[in-house]
Amino acid sequence: MSNLQVVLLSGGSGTRLWPLSRKAYPKQFLALAGEATMLQDTWQRVAPLAGSAPIVVANEEHRFLAAEQLRLVGVEGAAIVLEPVGRNTAPAIAAAALQAVADGGDPLLLVLPSDHVVRNPGAFQAAVREAMPAAEAGALVTFGIVPEAPETGFGYIQAEAAPAAGVRDVLRFVEKPDAQTARGYLEEGGYYWNSGMFLFRATRYLEELEKFQPEMVAAVRKAFEGAARDGDFIRLDRDAFAASPADSIDYAVMEKTAGARVLPVDIGWNDVGSWSALWEVSEQDGDGNAYHGDVIAVDSRNSYAYSRRLVAMVGVDDLVVVETDDAVLVAHKDKVQQVKDVVARLQAGDRSHAVLHREVHRPWGSYDSIDQDDGFQVKRIKVKPGGRLSLQSHRHRAEHWIVVRGTARVTRDNDVFELHANQSTYIPLGAKHRLENPGTDMLELIEVQSGDYLGEDDIVRYEDVYGRS
Repeated sequence: MSNLQVVLLSGGSGTRLWPLSRKAYPKQFLALAGEATMLQDTWQRVAPLAGSAPIVVANEEHRFLAAEQLRLVGVEGAAIVLEPVGRNTAPAIAAAALQAVADGGDPLLLVLPSDHVVRNPGAFQAAVREAMPAAEAGALVTFGIVPEAPETGFGYIQAEAAPAAGVRDVLRFVEKPDAQTARGYLEEGGYYWNSGMFLFRATRYLEELEKFQPEMVAAVRKAFEGAARDGDFIRLDRDAFAASPADSIDYAVMEKTAGARVLPVDIGWNDVGSWSALWEVSEQDGDGNAYHGDVIAVDSRNSYAYSRRLVAMVGVDDLVVVETDDAVLVAHKDKVQQVKDVVARLQAGDRSHAVLHREVHRPWGSYDSIDQDDGFQVKRIKVKPGGRLSLQSHRHRAEHWIVVRGTARVTRDNDVFELHANQSTYIPLGAKHRLENPGTDMLELIEVQSGDYLGEDDIVRYEDVYGRS
């Protein structure tokens, strides 16, 4: 399997499950269906097939989150291709393909959205192995999900009738149908849900994309050749990538190419496109309720709750309740997709909830803004072992640091000293300072900022190991 290169798509513009924010926390970075995040699950289910670390295509804003989640499951040396702007899946996969052939090779690319649930990873691994000969021979293979119901939320693929199981020709791709049409597909047979997962040679994909979308290939190639490389990060040139047409792989290639093939699979698949879909794939109690977090349900049925704090549901049916640090979502399971209307109102009102999450990830760790008002802000800061913030100063604020857990090495002007749990220090306005974690455990501290301006852009950096200016 050494010729197989896994490509994880984690930066697209698909459905966000996080209650209100459409930008900061896409579902692939959350632990929704188990202990691992969906990104981690996606990699781990196919890691036995791969001969190397994955190529990850991520939104530039999520680069540290993606890198850290992969590190936590033992992935080293992943190539993380950063999209400066979203251009849908066809250009994203083209960038991954260019990275895959950069060393002169031509691997098979197993392209996977990193926000799906697959309940039978063994069956999926077997399906990939079964599809490999066709992909080796030049086919562009997609995996069609054997439908369980007349689902109207998925696109469908009609495949040729075949005397036996296996890879078969694609007759056509079909948009999301109405309920009557979907029932007809199930009765007729030969129709499969479009999973958005693909297997093909890198050069074959680029060849077919160039045939149908030459401007896209030219733009992505220019963006790749002009990319800045920073460790594992490959930062595509913004102007060149923004000039690419935006299109999905289905529209740009699969619906046009004569090389499209489909392998029907039954692998316990769900794209978890809504909170109600997450309820379907989660373990449920005797009353049909599913939970994530600290939840108590009394006289309640067929509901889903995701919580950080204690949530109690009493006498409710068919509800989705999501409690986070930022917001609370309460919706009927059949209406939960209308969260997009709430987001539209937030955007119209210029509310930060539509684009920001309270916890922000950085290469050294993360910070969580837990309280603020005029003249002050309180943050909970986590610095991973070996993490080192930039040497910096502030023009408008002073800071108080109180260590809660771990060991902090503090640079303050000409002084360097260590702090342990229950110890604190003061960083005056204008002082050059740096925070480091020299230990092997996570460093956690509370930072209290005070001043007339507390924005994140009030930073003057003098040295930074992560190349930020």
